[in-house]
Amino acid sequence: MSGSDLTVALVGWGAIARRVGALLAARRAPVRLVAVATREAAAELDGLPEGCRHISTPDDLTRGAGLLPRLVVEAAGRESVAPWGEAALRAGMDFAVSSTSAFASGPLLDAFLDLARQHGGQILIPPGALGGIDALSAASRLGLARVRHEIIKPPAAWRGTPAETACDLDALASAFVFFAGTARQAAAAYPQNANVAVISALAGLGLDRTEVALVADPAATGNSHRILAEGDFGEMELKLTNRPLATNPKSSEMTALSLVRLIENRAGHLVL
Repeated sequence: MSGSDLTVALVGWGAIARRVGALLAARRAPVRLVAVATREAAAELDGLPEGCRHISTPDDLTRGAGLLPRLVVEAAGRESVAPWGEAALRAGMDFAVSSTSAFASGPLLDAFLDLARQHGGQILIPPGALGGIDALSAASRLGLARVRHEIIKPPAAWRGTPAETACDLDALASAFVFFAGTARQAAAAYPQNANVAVISALAGLGLDRTEVALVADPAATGNSHRILAEGDFGEMELKLTNRPLATNPKSSEMTALSLVRLIENRAGHLVL
């Protein structure tokens, strides 16, 4: 590591954050993980990189020993977005949001934008488990007429969610659409599984005009996303089938990979 390495703090040390840390280390990225934030005491954590300090409150971002992070990456759930995002942006740091369902209701995004303007930081939205968000966002510059986002997962991935009251997940013989509504409604009702609906909405038509369908499919072998868009640019159909994260079947390997890409793009000289 050199003095010019990008300094990063991770909020959370669960399955996704650990995978991000491991991938950055394996790829020898020009990144220095200077802090990991969790509610647990440092002694209860394992696998923290050497030289990385444990912090437990947002105020710790700007005090104590160690380098200050230039980029703060949230990977801990939507309850952590508001306090850690406010602290990071108020300190002029850039803030990457994984739990975008935090923006599904209330004025949080607008408040973050005000802080970013005042203090010179940026709010970064990684594509998460999605692909083609760059194309959808580019198309929105000319105008979109319709965006539909379908999220298809095996029944087991929907356990522990309101899908259990919408259908008998264990008895399904074919694909079943158990939810149809807006991106705002989907993210509010299914914050872990439909978090990505906020990303496609922010890239395209917004939370209230983006159509979302949630599907339980016993034939599904991974977590799939299908985005259909129409507009002045033409038409597009994007489909991605992700391998579930080994330590958390509700998340995809691509979720961690997209965070690694975001961090490496902030640290490198070639941005792709």
